[in-house]
Amino acid sequence: DGWRVGVLDLTNGEPTPHGSPEIRARETAAATQILGLDWRENLGLPNRSLENTLDARHQLAAVIRRVRPRWLFAPYWVDAHPDHVAATQLIEAARFWAKLTKSDIPGEPWHPERIYNYYCVHLKLAPQPAFVLDISGFWEQKLAAIRAYESQFITGRPQVPPTFLDQLRDEAAYWGKTIGVRYGEPYTCREPLGLQSFRSL
Repeated sequence: DGWRVGVLDLTNGEPTPHGSPEIRARETAAATQILGLDWRENLGLPNRSLENTLDARHQLAAVIRRVRPRWLFAPYWVDAHPDHVAATQLIEAARFWAKLTKSDIPGEPWHPERIYNYYCVHLKLAPQPAFVLDISGFWEQKLAAIRAYESQFITGRPQVPPTFLDQLRDEAAYWGKTIGVRYGEPYTCREPLGLQSFRSL
């Protein structure tokens, strides 16, 4: 739709059973190009021990003030992966901090309108999303971006069907079925979603 889109990685994702910081950096660069992102940075917080600390909150709030996004996207607040849960707590707190006056956070106060939550692969629940987005026209591009992380999703995983990528495709097809399209992606939000008319539906 011509909107500017950026990604802030909170950690470099290492260590993992497969890969290295150097491999992960190359894979991230490849995925960034495939997605056509306008901006991407890494906050450099520790993987496997991510916490909603005051220092991390300060760092993230400074990025929010500098980038001034309209919306933020964060993991769903319930997940089996502790880093995903901590990430959402951190994002919610930093969003609040970013609007505070009389603080030592660099930049001018800014408050993104909404946080939308996506569902991570570690979630072992059947989600009830607020809405499902039709991604049929972008599925191949999304799959190519995921494939860019070869050490994590291809060489680092069993390739006996159903593979990890097979499961992602099947999940996208399931969510697409719920709204009558080929592929869909579910989202939710803690706050009400505003509509100006039923045409927005």
